[in-house]
Amino acid sequence: MLELSGIGSRYGRIPALSGIDLKVAEGELVALVGANGAGKSTLLRVISGVQPATGQILFLGEDIGAVPPEQRVRLGIVQVPEGRQVFGPLSVEDNLRLGAYTRGRAERGAELERVYELFPALKERRRQAAGVLSGGQQQMLAMGRGLMAKPRLLLLDEPSMGLAPRLVEEIFARVRVLKAARTTIFLVDQNARAALAVADRGYVLETGRVVLSGTGAALLADGQVREAYLGM
Repeated sequence: MLELSGIGSRYGRIPALSGIDLKVAEGELVALVGANGAGKSTLLRVISGVQPATGQILFLGEDIGAVPPEQRVRLGIVQVPEGRQVFGPLSVEDNLRLGAYTRGRAERGAELERVYELFPALKERRRQAAGVLSGGQQQMLAMGRGLMAKPRLLLLDEPSMGLAPRLVEEIFARVRVLKAARTTIFLVDQNARAALAVADRGYVLETGRVVLSGTGAALLADGQVREAYLGM
């Protein structure tokens, strides 16, 4: 579904990514792990089209390097941003409906019910302002808003950031449900153990370069990964 070849990107004169080659197949959950500042979020921004890059990005076999971000959403590439970034004054349901701006009225209703089924707490609070939700509920809202766009490729950026361990488990339980439904997911998370445990395949990023790749299970068992990212 997604193929990156020779991707490079920089912030001014500072290189952020260099020579990234990466693939995500349809129905796969692929995790990208690495230390803070390794370039993980930058790579998601490149895929979304909001960060300039060199190299080639193929989506469903088509080169989308020159396609603007809003058109990439219409193609099916949807990003759930780091830090949740919900619209605090708006209600939960209005936040969700904003995620479906590319869909027709009938589709919006069907996707809303799907999101409420996945996140029952959001349905209970659908009339409340998003800004009063807990951090975990706001993360669910951000994920639900992304799902409202009916993505072909869902980009999850640090979904466990700032959450208590119990809430991290809850968020990753929902990620497993999406995976079981064959949603194609590219997941970035500093919680390498949780990310690789749920991933079909994974990549390890260091200072803007891919240094390791393999199945999620193989990377979890890799001594280098265990020492650097799992504290073992």
